[in-house]
This record gives sequence, structure tokens and C-alpha cells, in this order.
Amino acid sequence: MKSFLRKHLPTIDTQIWILAIGRLLSEVGTGFTLFYAPIFFVNQIGLSATTVGIGLASHSISGVVGRILGGSLTDSQLWGRRRTLLLSAAISAIGSLVLAATHDFVTLVIGNLINGLGIGLYWPATEAVVADLTNNENRREAFAITRFADNIGLGLGIVLAGVLVTSTANYRLLFILDGLSFIVFFGVIYIAIKQNRDGANANSNPVGQQFASWIAALKDNRLLIFVVVNIVFTTYISQLHSTLPLYFKNFVPVDEVQKGFVETTISALFTWHLIVAIITQLPVARLMKRLSHSVALSISACLWAIGFICIWVTSFSLSYSIFWAALALCLFALAIVSYTPSAAALVSEIAPVDKRGIYFSINSLCWAAGYFIGPPLGGWVLDQSQFVINNFWLSLSASIVFTILVLRYLHRSLSNLSSSS
Repeated sequence: MKSFLRKHLPTIDTQIWILAIGRLLSEVGTGFTLFYAPIFFVNQIGLSATTVGIGLASHSISGVVGRILGGSLTDSQLWGRRRTLLLSAAISAIGSLVLAATHDFVTLVIGNLINGLGIGLYWPATEAVVADLTNNENRREAFAITRFADNIGLGLGIVLAGVLVTSTANYRLLFILDGLSFIVFFGVIYIAIKQNRDGANANSNPVGQQFASWIAALKDNRLLIFVVVNIVFTTYISQLHSTLPLYFKNFVPVDEVQKGFVETTISALFTWHLIVAIITQLPVARLMKRLSHSVALSISACLWAIGFICIWVTSFSLSYSIFWAALALCLFALAIVSYTPSAAALVSEIAPVDKRGIYFSINSLCWAAGYFIGPPLGGWVLDQSQFVINNFWLSLSASIVFTILVLRYLHRSLSNLSSSS
């Protein structure tokens, strides 16, 4: 058994495995709410799709603050990786409990603002921990391991959420369980993760040196090019999490008269999506090791484009709509597992060790930007005519042309740097 594990699992630091377990438990809670939140706020609270999109986008406003603060705290000698993760878990737990009590647009925004701050603090710190404990040879697989744990947690959360919603119709319970999952994550980090490495947090003058570090990072041409394409990718992902569940529930044609899948079907579809991601995460990461980061990201972009075309096909395929939806979610899963490890490893490799928190903060800000753009855009589209809704998916697919052009420019930039060094 041990020889089998050594052969098929990458050799990485024990703390990464512990972090992965903590992330799995936390993502179980996230899975409870991720795909059902838009349905709950529209169909039970009674808000419009556009209003819910704006409310969910407020998550990104505080997320920007959290990511900037998180990058500085992560690189700070006073705080470091571990304390930033603890602060993130505590704030996120409070945000989930506020969302559990949501009854109008104001409380929706407050809960999302709190949650956004917590998630903003989380990402620079957790990615920097993985980068600290790995090298270029095993880093992409280490990031794949943590994403693998994320996907298992999400899958379990979505399955359990589907069961709970179907049996109790109590959406608020999902947010309470999400809050409890962050409390469990806090405990795992507090007990098992060591304080940050000395070499990674040597800023003796946090204010002056970190301000200079931010300026230096923002002058890094490679990082700025990656930021452009990363915002596009995260906008794609935001459609998967915010627009697509509501589209499946209220708009996808099932037959000549009926529109919308039932909750159990939606749960099954997203569970299928995560099963594909779980099964393919490590094999794809190992396959992508042979490719440059820009090529791996280009493959991801093509998969997104084909997936969006499949969603467009659901608008007129009627009884076959579930097949096309399942195919699209399979392609989206492959797109994500191609994207996330390569993107994180790319940032790790171009970031100086003492600026990793800030570089990952900027990387995470792309997610805030994507989730600021995506939910309001998708919510607005779903409030329009069926013609606009259907062709929205084709428009997303066509945007791959811009994405590929930027990735080609990034490839040349990275190649020029390698040849000159």
C-alpha cells in the first residue's frame, strides 16, 4: 500500500496534506451554498436576478480590500501566513451566519461584504503556504492536491445540500453549516499549521518595504499580462457558480412547455462536474507538467469555449438538454483543472520569495474582479429576453479569441525572459 501511494502521489510536505484536509472540510460548507444561494435569494427571498447579481458582486468589493490586506499580512513578519488564515476563517464564519439570517437586499449585501473580506484574506495566505513548502519540480502537483481537496469538499457539500433542500426545503440551514465549516477550518489551522518560514517573511519595515513591494509587483510586465487573462478566466468561473444554476433552474427548456431542472437534477449535474474534476485533477496536473504555463492555459480556454457552446445548445435541444448540460459541466471541470494549478504555479515562479503574499494577492484580486463582473452581468442577462439569454453563452465562447491572443503574448514574454537569463 505504501509503495502504491509513493508511486501515484507526489512527495510533498506533510503540512500541505494537513492544509488540504482543512480546505476539504471548509469547502464542504461552501458546497452547501455555492450553487443554491442564487436560487434561494431569487425564489424564496423574492429578489430579482439582477438584484441578487449585484448583491453577490458586493462580495468582490470587500474581497478587494481583503486581498490587498491579505497580501501584506501574509508577507508581514508580525502576522505571516498562519495568523492570516486564522483571521480569514473567523471572519468567513461570521459572514455565513449573517447570510443565514438574510431577509432582504441589505442583509444580503452585509453578509457578502463580510464573507468577501474573509475570502480575500484567505487566498494569498493559503497559496503562499503551498509555494513556501514546494519547489518548481513538485509545485504544480502540490497546488493540484489542494484543489483536489477543494473539489472533494465541494462535491460532498453539493450532494448533502441537494439532500437537505429536497427533504427540508430549508435553505438557511445550508448557510449555518457553511459557518460551522469555517470554524472547523480555524481549528485545523490553529492546531496543525506551523508559523510561517523565516525566509519568507523578513520584512523588518512592514509599511515602507511592503509599499515598495506592491509597486515592484505592479511593474512586473509578466504579472500584469497574466492579470488580464486571469480576469477573463475568473469571469468564466463566476458564470458557472452564479448564472448557470439559476439558468438551469428557471430557463433551460426541458420539453415543449416546461422550463427548468428540479433541484435534485441541478445537484446531480454539479456533482458530476466535481466528480470529473476530482478524477482528472492529478492526472491533468502531471500531464500539464510537460507543457508551458501559457499552453496549459490556452487548452483551458478552448475547453471553456466548447463548454459554453454546449450550454447554448441546451436552449433548443429540449429532451436532450440534460445531456448537453452534463457534457458542458464535464468540459468546464477539465477547463478548471487545467487552469488552476498552472496559474498558481506560474505566479509562484515569477514571484520573489519575500513578495509571494503580494503576488498571490494580485492573483487573487483577479478573482475578485471576475466575480465583480460576472454575477451582475449574468443576472442582468437572465432578466432579459430568451433570445438574449441563449446568445449570451455564444458571446462567452467567442471571447476565447481575445484570451488566446493575450496568452500568446504572455508566452512570448516568458520565453524572452528565459532566454535572457
